[in-house]
Formats: sequence, C-alpha cells, structure tokens
Amino acid sequence: MNIKRAYRFRFYPTLEQAAVLARTFGCARFAYNHMLRLRTDAWFQRQERVNYHETSAVLTALKKTPEHVWLNEVSSVPVQQALRHLQTAFANFFAKRAKYPSFRRKDGVQSAEYTASAFKWHGGALKLAKMDEPLAIRWSRTLPKGAKPTTVTVSKDTAGRYHVSILCDDVVSEKKKVTGQVGIDLGLTHFAILSTGEKFGAPNTFRKYENKLAKQQRRLAKKQMGSARRMKAKLKVAKLHARVADARRDFLHKLSTRLINENQVIAIESLAVSNMQKNSRLAKSISDASWSEFVRQLTYKAGWYGRTLIGIDRWYPSSKRCSDCGHTVQKMPLGVRSWTCPECGSTHDRDVNAARNVLAAGLAVSAHGESLNPMSH
Repeated sequence: MNIKRAYRFRFYPTLEQAAVLARTFGCARFAYNHMLRLRTDAWFQRQERVNYHETSAVLTALKKTPEHVWLNEVSSVPVQQALRHLQTAFANFFAKRAKYPSFRRKDGVQSAEYTASAFKWHGGALKLAKMDEPLAIRWSRTLPKGAKPTTVTVSKDTAGRYHVSILCDDVVSEKKKVTGQVGIDLGLTHFAILSTGEKFGAPNTFRKYENKLAKQQRRLAKKQMGSARRMKAKLKVAKLHARVADARRDFLHKLSTRLINENQVIAIESLAVSNMQKNSRLAKSISDASWSEFVRQLTYKAGWYGRTLIGIDRWYPSSKRCSDCGHTVQKMPLGVRSWTCPECGSTHDRDVNAARNVLAAGLAVSAHGESLNPMSH
C-alpha cells in the first residue's frame, strides 16, 4: 500500500537558525491571524465570503507596503502555506468537522510548513530556505530507503523543543495474518480490558504529575507579568505538560502496536467521549485516558497492516449481557464490578464480560462483511 507518511524528529538549531525560524514563525502567524480577521469581518459585517485566492492577493499587496516590508525577510513559502491552512480550517468549519478557526498565539505552539521548493534534501541532510547550514536532526529512526520528502514542517512547542516532521511517500506491507481475535472494553481504573481476561492498568500520566504541576502553576501565578522570572516559571509548567503528553503517547503507541501485531480482528466499543466529559466527576480521568487517540491509532494501523477493526454501537448492552447465555439484566450500576447471571448462574467480572460481548458482537458484524469505524457512532 502506497501512503503518505510523516516522520517526526527532534532537532537542535544554531543561534542563526533559531533566529530565522523565529522570524518565519512570526510572519506565518501574522499572515494567518491577519487574514482570519479579514475573513471574519467580511462575513459578520458584510456577509461576504473571502476565499484563499483573495487572501493571497491581499498578502501580495501587503508585502509592498512600508509597514509590512519585513514579511519579505523570510521564505515566502511558509507564509503562503499559512493561508492554505486557514482555508482548510474554514472548510472544516463549514463542513461541521471543526469549530470556528481561532487566532494563533505568540506563546503557543509555533509551526512553519515548507514545500519542496523551499528546502534541499541531499544525502540525508535537510537545509531550509534562508539557511546556510542543514538542520542538526537527531535521527531516532531511519527513513524509508530512497525516500524523497515532499513537505517539511518545522515546529517549536511551548517547552522550547524544536521538531521537524518530514512527509514522504512510503510503502506499507500487510502483516502476516494471525488467528488472534480480541474484544476491548475501555475503562478508567484499567485502561483496556481484553476478552482474553488480560487487563492493562491506566497509566494516569496526568495524575502522577498533578500535584507537582499545581505547585508550579501557583508559582507562575505569583510572578509579575512580562518578567523574566515569569517566563522561566512558564517554561517549567510547559515542560511538565510535555512530559505528560510524551508518556501518554508512548503508552498508547506501544499498546496499539501490540494489539495490531497479535490480532487479526479487533472489536471495540464506540464511545461518545465529548458527551462523557460533561460528567464533572470523571472528566479529568477521561481526558487523561485519551481513548479517542487510542482508537485513532488502532484505526490507521489496522488499515496499514491488513487488520480488521470493528466498532460496536455504544448503546450495545455489553456490560449487562451474560457472555455465556445471552441473558440481559435490566440494571447494572457502575459500582457493581462482578455479578452472577440469574439465568445460567455464571459469575462474571464486569469488564471482562463486556469485552467478550464486544468481541461476539464484532464477529457477528464481520460475518456480514462489514467493517465499521469505531468513531462513526
């Protein structure tokens, strides 16, 4: 299967490169925010829609004015790409796939996208436009043999770390077929419970750093706005958040990869995560679990490697149905962790029973030749 695949690496810019990137980030952010304001005013004041080509013409005229001549100091490609991203954001909004585009913050994540005309790739060395030296990239893994990058995205996160994402053509081969079949029930105490009876404890990455993070945030709140000490305190908070995100991402990738390697068919319950987060008592734990990201990883990895991923309707009574005889009880409070079927007398672990029912329902769907996206319900 031919796919477009992005490989993300950390890199360490020189002082000169960091200065060029800072200017590039600033110009791209300005173009995005300026055109977002232009399009917003045009719609809400005059009910007019402004498209990408019109914003591109405005940008060209803007570069010729004395007040904005500094826009010409950086490569024009990342600035132009910012307008394309804005167009995509509006397209997603009008298609009801996303919220209304928001302004980019100076103290948020910064990024700049370079297309093939704005970078040079030779012998594994990557040099961006307006730079004299290639980036010092930490190659944590190898690119596909003969890979030719089509797009390069450089970013700087709030913790001050620089990353480069290299998009290139890749060929993914289906993995050897296996006999494994598994149903997955997602939870909070245990992140994932399998129909085999195996349970994976919730990593609770945010909970582990919650007290330390709260302490650092209190210190940040006491610092004077605009001071150097406030910047240092803010960086410490950002680094803690980055550590939490990295640990969570690592856990999800390892688990999803293992499940894909060991099973040919994976059934998982579809969850309305956004609705579940409205429960104020569970919202923090649900966000910490990152179920949606886990399902997203399973979805694209299953597509790459020839596995079948089946989504079960969230209204399916997986917890209330006996996996042995099929009898369904009327109520099953969350506090009940094990129960005995009144029909056949089987004693069930609530979560393992639910996972077995999810697998059975998934196999029934698969028998009819269907494969559902777990996020489609």
